[in-house]
Amino acid sequence: MVRQLPDESAQQAVGYPSLFLLVALGSLVPVVPTGALVSSAAVVAFHQTAPFSLLVVFGVASAAAFLGDICLYWLGQRGVRSKNGSKWLRTLSDRAAPERLAQAQEKLGEHGGAVLVLSRLVPAGRIPVMLACLLGRMPLRRFARGDIPACLAWAAAYQLIGILGGSLFPEPWQGVVAAVGLTLLISAAPAAWRRLRMRFGHGTGGAAGQ
Repeated sequence: MVRQLPDESAQQAVGYPSLFLLVALGSLVPVVPTGALVSSAAVVAFHQTAPFSLLVVFGVASAAAFLGDICLYWLGQRGVRSKNGSKWLRTLSDRAAPERLAQAQEKLGEHGGAVLVLSRLVPAGRIPVMLACLLGRMPLRRFARGDIPACLAWAAAYQLIGILGGSLFPEPWQGVVAAVGLTLLISAAPAAWRRLRMRFGHGTGGAAGQ
């Protein structure tokens, strides 16, 4: 059953709206790995005969990511302007480690809105930079100008992962498994690296103290 995919028209009729909704939702609430979704959709599009399938996936993914970012930023702005904050602002603050936020604020001061592009490409980099923009009172219009190329670069990067997976395997499902595994590995790498640094850093400090 896993290896049997619907025909192309059914894939497009269901896949494109689903991709848009899931990526937009994942940009608001981290319930789904949006990068894996884009890579999987790119694998399926790579094996289709319909022209411009990959271009449509790119357009849908980047537009959905932009919409989700703008909605989240607007909700965060309401919390910044409110004396009591908001649950959205608190959620952003809880998801941004203090050291990552400090780095984002420093880079934002040095490079301005250009840092948004890098934040989308670095795993777990989007939220700290967005929070830094909110705390720096960056207007929504300026954030949107920087977020457009960020979403385009993000969609292109994860689509390339999907194209790579689709080109390496003859069956679409095999490429989807490979693309999802690679994107999840990329997403988990920064957190694993931080845990290793903390563990060995504490161990080194303890040994020095003894």
